[in-house]
Parts: sequence; C-alpha cells; structure tokens
Amino acid sequence: MEITKSEIKSKAIKFTIEKDGKVAGRAYLYLIYNNLHKESYGFLEDVFVEDVYRGQGIGGELVGAVIEEAKKLGCYKLIGTSRHSRSEVHEFYKKLGFEDYGVEFRMDLK
Repeated sequence: MEITKSEIKSKAIKFTIEKDGKVAGRAYLYLIYNNLHKESYGFLEDVFVEDVYRGQGIGGELVGAVIEEAKKLGCYKLIGTSRHSRSEVHEFYKKLGFEDYGVEFRMDLK
C-alpha cells in the first residue's frame, strides 16, 4: 500500500474593520475544497476585536461579512470553532445563526 498526495489550492480572505484610523478587528475566511462536494466550504478563523472596541458590534459585522462572502462564493457550509472555555463566544456564534454541531480535536505540532 502506498500513500500518494496531491496539492489542492485553497484561498484565504482577510476581513478587517477600521475605527478611528486603527484596525479594530479582523476575521479570516478560508475556502477549502475536497472530493466530497463540488463546492468549497468556508472555515471562519481568527475572529478578533481589540479590547477597546469590544461590545460595539464590530465582531458581528465582521462575521456577518464573512457569512455573506461565503454565500456569495457558493460555499455549502461555514465552520467556526471555539475553545470549550469561551462560553461567551459560543453564545455570540449562536446569536449569529451557527449551531453547536460537533467537537473539534486538536494536536499542537509546535
């Protein structure tokens, strides 16, 4: 038996919001392709709002922009992850329409 590998190109899009001339927040949308579907799926990653701008709706605007872009690009699903200890983030995602769907497993390599 032999394992073969082939490269599949993916795409990443960075979203930022500026306020008062500074970057107030960011989020990334990764478009991932596989053989299960002809469409890509989206992976929402690194959603972050600077402390001084939290509670002003910036995170919701960023994630909303990512959702709209994923829809526009024809993604069949969008995945966002969060650590177990971040219950406020879980509620934030649920408020935006995400469902608690499964468990993420992680292995740190460095």
